[in-house]
Amino acid sequence: MSQVMHLAIQGSTTGFLVVNRAGRVVLSNPRAHEMSIVHGRTVNPTVMETAAGVFDDLETRTLDLELPKRATGSLVRHVCAVVKPLTLTDTSFVIVYGTDESENMRMESARRDFVANVSHELKTPVGGISLLAEALLQDPGEPEMVMYFGNKLLKESQRMGEMITDLINLSKLQGAEALPDMAPVRVDDVIDDAIQRNQVAADNREIELTRSENTEIKVMGDRALLTAAVSNLVSNAINYSPSNQPVTITQKVVRDDVVHIRVTDRGIGIAPEDQKRVFERFYRVDKARSRATGGTGLGLAIVKHVVANHGGNIKVWSRLETGSTFTIELPIYTPEAHVAVGGLGKGEKQ
Repeated sequence: MSQVMHLAIQGSTTGFLVVNRAGRVVLSNPRAHEMSIVHGRTVNPTVMETAAGVFDDLETRTLDLELPKRATGSLVRHVCAVVKPLTLTDTSFVIVYGTDESENMRMESARRDFVANVSHELKTPVGGISLLAEALLQDPGEPEMVMYFGNKLLKESQRMGEMITDLINLSKLQGAEALPDMAPVRVDDVIDDAIQRNQVAADNREIELTRSENTEIKVMGDRALLTAAVSNLVSNAINYSPSNQPVTITQKVVRDDVVHIRVTDRGIGIAPEDQKRVFERFYRVDKARSRATGGTGLGLAIVKHVVANHGGNIKVWSRLETGSTFTIELPIYTPEAHVAVGGLGKGEKQ
């Protein structure tokens, strides 16, 4: 039984440390070392200081440890340590239980940032609408001014509506267990639909939308969502390209079971430090241009989640003043593989 207990403690995801009054380590497991509660045979000074207080009054204490980023690549950054007497009858030892709160802290930080960003982004069009309405009311009898400020009001209200719609869509994508209405979808149809949605905007900028030849390749997914994802990439390419420069949409089969859908522009490009963050919510490479084109800052975040929910991946290549290529990678649909996967678990024999 003692060996079983030893193996259970050593393999636990909770950090364990037992220390005596002199600071000697009686028992520790690998997880406690990963959490920097103990290093070698030396107890973390902050933990030992807390343990000294527990030895004095036998009261349980909770300690939050924030660890520095280490070159070893450890992802443990935030640890919650509970320090308490090993028993109430024998006060010679203190036990420390450590749990990794890094992911919870990261999610909480992301939540706070998201709320702050939403508040900031919505504040801009709301403030604009308020100012425009005031200007309109000051001189309601002038037709030209009514037309001018009325159009501005309409534009700002539409932008706010689009942002709210994008927020709702993003929320649904992040919370969905599985996509509804999954069915084989022709990649050709998705590209055609995306081009059609953006043709007017491209014509207004004298930008030619070109595409590769049809392939008849299919993927398993939701056509509306996939079209929205590719359309977002095409729209961005148009908005961040100079006039008269083409935008190209291509598809290519790789490794026989994956299709790449690429959207390439010859626009302003994206700096290396920005490429890592372009898929974050509300992150804009060029804030002035994004606001001028009515962007919500959520398009690429939505694309990322759509692709992830289809079992795919998205990458970006870019060079300043040269252009950018966004590549969506999706698994190719094959009827044989789909039947095989669908049949398992339904009582069918392999």
